[in-house]
Amino acid sequence: MAVASIAASDWPEDWPDLLPFLLKLITDQSNMNGVHGGLRCLALLSADLDDATVPKLVPVLFPVLHTIVSFPESYDRYVRTKALSIVYSCTAMLGVMSGVCKTEMFALMMPMLKPWMNQFSIILEHPVQPEDPDDWGIKMEVLKCLNQFIQNFPSLAESEFLVVVRPLWQTFVSSLRVYTRSSIEGTEDPYAGRYDSDGAEKSLDSFVIQLFEFLLTIVGSAKLVKVIASNVRELVYHTIAFLQMTEQQIHIWSIDANQFLADEDESTYSCRVSGALLLEEVVSYCGREGIDAIIDAASKRFNESQQEKAAGSTAWWRMREATLFALAFLSEQLLEAEVSGLTSVRLGELLEQMITEDIGTGVHQYPFLYARIFASVARFSSAISDGVLEHFVSSAITTIAMDVPPPVKVGACRALSELLPKANKGNFQPQMMGLFSSLADLLHQARDETLHLVLETLQAAIKAGFLTASMEPMISPLILNIWALHVSDPFISIDAIEALEAIKCSPGCIHQLASRILPYVGPILNNPQQQPDGLVAGSLDLLTMLLKSASTDVVKAAYDVCFDAVIRIILQSEDHSEMQNATECLATFISGGRQQMLVWGGDSGFTMRSLLDAASRLLNPDLESSGSLFVGSYILQLILHLPSQMAQHIRDLVAALVRRLQSAQIAGLRSSLLLIFARLVHMSVPNVEWFINMLMTIPSEGYGNSFVYVMSEWTKLQGEIQGAYLIKVTTTALALLLSTRHPELAKINVQGHLIKSDAGITTRAKAKLAPDQWTVLPLPAKILTLLADALIEIQEQVLGDDDEEDSDWEEVQEGDVESDKDLIYSTGAASLGRPTYEHLEAMAKVYNENQGDDYEDDILCVSDPLNEINLAKYLADFFMKFSQTDRQLFDTLCQSLTQAQQNAIRMVLNC
Repeated sequence: MAVASIAASDWPEDWPDLLPFLLKLITDQSNMNGVHGGLRCLALLSADLDDATVPKLVPVLFPVLHTIVSFPESYDRYVRTKALSIVYSCTAMLGVMSGVCKTEMFALMMPMLKPWMNQFSIILEHPVQPEDPDDWGIKMEVLKCLNQFIQNFPSLAESEFLVVVRPLWQTFVSSLRVYTRSSIEGTEDPYAGRYDSDGAEKSLDSFVIQLFEFLLTIVGSAKLVKVIASNVRELVYHTIAFLQMTEQQIHIWSIDANQFLADEDESTYSCRVSGALLLEEVVSYCGREGIDAIIDAASKRFNESQQEKAAGSTAWWRMREATLFALAFLSEQLLEAEVSGLTSVRLGELLEQMITEDIGTGVHQYPFLYARIFASVARFSSAISDGVLEHFVSSAITTIAMDVPPPVKVGACRALSELLPKANKGNFQPQMMGLFSSLADLLHQARDETLHLVLETLQAAIKAGFLTASMEPMISPLILNIWALHVSDPFISIDAIEALEAIKCSPGCIHQLASRILPYVGPILNNPQQQPDGLVAGSLDLLTMLLKSASTDVVKAAYDVCFDAVIRIILQSEDHSEMQNATECLATFISGGRQQMLVWGGDSGFTMRSLLDAASRLLNPDLESSGSLFVGSYILQLILHLPSQMAQHIRDLVAALVRRLQSAQIAGLRSSLLLIFARLVHMSVPNVEWFINMLMTIPSEGYGNSFVYVMSEWTKLQGEIQGAYLIKVTTTALALLLSTRHPELAKINVQGHLIKSDAGITTRAKAKLAPDQWTVLPLPAKILTLLADALIEIQEQVLGDDDEEDSDWEEVQEGDVESDKDLIYSTGAASLGRPTYEHLEAMAKVYNENQGDDYEDDILCVSDPLNEINLAKYLADFFMKFSQTDRQLFDTLCQSLTQAQQNAIRMVLNC
């Protein structure tokens, strides 16, 4: 450890003899302590080897390691396992390098692949041994190495893969036997949670998960999956058996419903989830054969569980539950396969047979089976008959009120969360008072994960329209209490606020809810210094929820109680969470109150000054960026809804925006500030030149004027802006600026594209010595490239991801920018055809759906008419008009475009 620690900083520059010394040490069989120590040093160092060292080291090191691994009579399993871990680390680095130096890496690995694959085969051909963690450890390292070989050198590994197929299957089948005896039937894995002296886990679970990971790689390889295609049914059949609950899981989940819910999460690290992911890969890559294998294996396992049940086995339900778990995990793919005709099996009938078989089984005897049945019904609701669905919805409502084991209530809640939104309201309305009463009782008992689930179920029932105004007094106070108790827990508090928002949107409930919220948050916001941590920020969140889309009278009531307090928090608070939430709240006040809000306080001038004072503090360049994070949305509401009042302050506002932009350290803040500049460009139409001239008169430190600075930053950051609304506003504003042909545009040079390096992989040391270099482009050319990029993004999202990699590679490989200024009008362009109006509408729809909505794209932006822009049509019209009105300038600017950018413009230009 000491040698490895010193080497981390001194090697290789100040200790060039270290590797030769270690290589000599591990080959000396007369000194096994030296072999142990040398391998441990190499294992620690191998994680830090770079692209300059590995190619030189591997030809010398791998033969030595192969000798160690190949002689179990001379080296114990610990030493051989450690040797394999070094092979894994080096192969991982070679794989990274193969992306840049493919030919060289393949030539390096080719002579070594066959002997290693043969050795892997020898290790795997011996059946997995029970209670032998050293056996699991060495096999796990083999699987990790195989994974790297196949992922990084697939064409080389394919030719040698057959040698490991039979031993791999032997390992898979024998590991199931050991896993069944040790974990599923046994009370516990005696090695669970245990680690060797190097920190490597020794449990059987970790080995099985690694086995599934390697099988995932095989199934996901278009070439290698063909090798196992004839055995895919057996693979699926055995995998389902791995999904059975272990005895330890049953024990833990029976006494802790929160752990049950947490472990049910698909991202949990477990054999169940790893096996289910393998089945998912089988469906994805094996097509009809994979679907048939899943259904066939599920039917067989179901029949076997029936036979076990008839024979009197007490564990018959485990395989039934595992089968339903597998089907539910794959429900989306299976249902799609049924709709597309990929399978002729009627999934609804298959599921109904399985679930109705057990519905009369004792709920107390088999709680986990009941829980799985409820969850499975929810997943396959679109395929199950209405009568069966109604039966299970009614059963779930009844179950929640019963004295049953917690896992059953978990399953019932999950079923209701998904089924109530689709349920016939008239059929279940009579049961709703009982359901809300039962869920209210559960709120008192639930915590952590179960509390989240109960709130989610409540929210589903409320959004489905089952809550009436008469029920609101029973539910709202409880949820408010949950929110207050968990205000510092971001997950539970958000769940509670979302449930309250659902109540707010229910007919006849908003005024009742407001009458509960305002008396509670008013005193908190008016005395913020006396509140516990998180309560002020949380209260602002709660108030903002109430204000969004609220009627004017509700906004007025909130104004009377809280407006002055929100202003004071922005002006006085040093807590960034409070400032962010207060900024969002104030923006919502303006969005809801608009011009009327100015007179609510009796002095419109004072109210306006208060709003400007808040803006002044938030735009203070000395304020930390986090405190100003949502100022963009706030300023947006000011200029949208109070335009006449803001008109006289535009110059001062722009100067403050420039100063805040110069000191901003957070990307989200910078993007929101650029949005304001873009929105001001739109507001200056038809005299955009005036806005440019105004910016030119405002000084900016380090630049000739603010216009130069803003455009330098804007063009640099435009590609990082996210959210459909922000992209629409900023992109179209750039088009408006370019349309002015203002003489100042051509005088400004901005950052172009990154100059790609041919120096191989960029390490941290290389990055320090040779930082990224960029070309320089005239501003008009840069704007045109950004507009073309926006068009490419829309086209790719509409056409799908299939062409994305091709266009990326095309751009890299083309390298040089096309110099022919008339390429846009080349004869081949006509065949592409100009998009029709309907096509442009479809492009806009897909684009809006695919853009991730962040804070800036929330309901506050919906009132902006620019949000209705069809960006695809706007850009198509812009390019057409630009090319027709100033052909010479257009041709000149097009010389700076890449081939992909020119192709994108060509699509919308030519008939």
